[in-house]
Amino acid sequence: MDRVQIGSLEHLIPIVLALIGGAIFIWASRRFLTKKEQYRAVHFLAILISLALIAFHLYYIIIGDYNYRTDLPLFLCSFLGLIIPFFTHYRKFWMYEILLFWIVAGTSQGVITPDISEGFPSLDYFRYWIVHLGLLTVILYATFVYPMRPTIKSVFKSILMFQLYVVIMLIVNKMLGSNYSYLNHKPDSASLLDYFGEWPYYLLVVQLLLIPIFLLIYLPFFLWKKKKSRVI
Repeated sequence: MDRVQIGSLEHLIPIVLALIGGAIFIWASRRFLTKKEQYRAVHFLAILISLALIAFHLYYIIIGDYNYRTDLPLFLCSFLGLIIPFFTHYRKFWMYEILLFWIVAGTSQGVITPDISEGFPSLDYFRYWIVHLGLLTVILYATFVYPMRPTIKSVFKSILMFQLYVVIMLIVNKMLGSNYSYLNHKPDSASLLDYFGEWPYYLLVVQLLLIPIFLLIYLPFFLWKKKKSRVI
C-alpha cells in the first residue's frame, strides 16, 4: 500500500465523516443527554482513542516489527491520544487550556498534511485518523458541551508547557537516536515544515510562530466574550 496523498479520497473521506459525525455527536449530547451522560459519552470516545493507539503498538510489538527509535507513542498527537482520557475523566480547566491549543494547532496540521505510510485499509491508516480526528472531536466537545473557554493566560500557559515537551523530546531523541515530533529532521511526506527552512531553522520558526498561531486560535473566543459583554 502506498503513502496517503494529500487531497486523495483516503485523505478527504475520513475528514468529511468526522465533521458530520462530530457535529451530530456534539449536537445530540447538548440536546438529549444529562450532564452525567455527557461526561460518560466523551470519556468513552477518549478511551476508544487510547485503546486504538495501544492496540496498534501492541500488535507490532507482538509480531516483532517494532522499532523504539520510530514507533514509540511520543509524537505529539500520539502522546495526546494516550493522555486524553485523563482529561475527560478529571475535566480540569488547566488541562483544557493546554490541550485546546496543542490539539487545534498540532493535530489540525496532521489532518491537513497526513503522514501515513500505508493507506486504506491498513492498521496504521485507521489508527492515524481515529487519534487525530478523535482528539479534535474531544476538544471541541469540551468547548461546546461542557462548556469550557480559554483565557488570554491560557495561550501563554500552553506555550510554556509546549517548551517543556520540546525539551523532554530533544533529550529523548538524543538518547534513542530518534526523531520524535520531527525535532531532528522534517517528515518524509510533505508538511508545513517544508516552508520553514532546514534544520535547525524550522524549529526556531515554529517556536516563533506559536504565539501568533495560538493567539489566532484564541481570537474567536475573545470576540465571543466581547460580544457577550456588550449584550449584557
